[in-house]
Amino acid sequence: MTAADAADPPDDAGFRVVRVGTSYEEEFTAFMRDAAPALARTAWLLCGDEHLADELVQQALTRTFLSWRKARERDPLAYARRTLANLRIDHWRRRRREVLTEPTALPEGAERRSAAEHHAERDQLVRALATLSTRQRRIVVLRHLVGLTEREVARDLGVSLGTVKSTASRGLAQLRSVLGAADDGSDQGGAR
Repeated sequence: MTAADAADPPDDAGFRVVRVGTSYEEEFTAFMRDAAPALARTAWLLCGDEHLADELVQQALTRTFLSWRKARERDPLAYARRTLANLRIDHWRRRRREVLTEPTALPEGAERRSAAEHHAERDQLVRALATLSTRQRRIVVLRHLVGLTEREVARDLGVSLGTVKSTASRGLAQLRSVLGAADDGSDQGGAR
């Protein structure tokens, strides 16, 4: 039996941590290679800035590596996502303002429509997400844009399942209100 045959089965997200016959550095390298694209997309959705997202992913992966012995025992992707979300909050607290920039492109794997439609929709979504509180944004992004279950979000953020449900509900209601008002404004602008 080889080390690859003795690997742990993949978790729900398809990430595998190989524990037999490899060093921690090799384990982490394999994890990082698989998890970096998903973390980059999550970081971009949390902040709306490609360069800041890259920075946050680097910092989250660094902290995950430094705590690899602990992170690998449970769900290393959840550990890295939570670290990423906490780093975003720390960054926001230091700056205490949101700066919206024209996003250039989603991380790889995004569907392509016409460039104008794509940019307009993304800009509208980023602006709507900026109206949410930090907690609401984290929960809505992880739940509805990253696609985690309510239980996974609760576990990742260290909050109760009820908190995730109520916060997501309030956040989505606010997004509907903001996006609905934006749609009403664009319809009225075209009718003039």
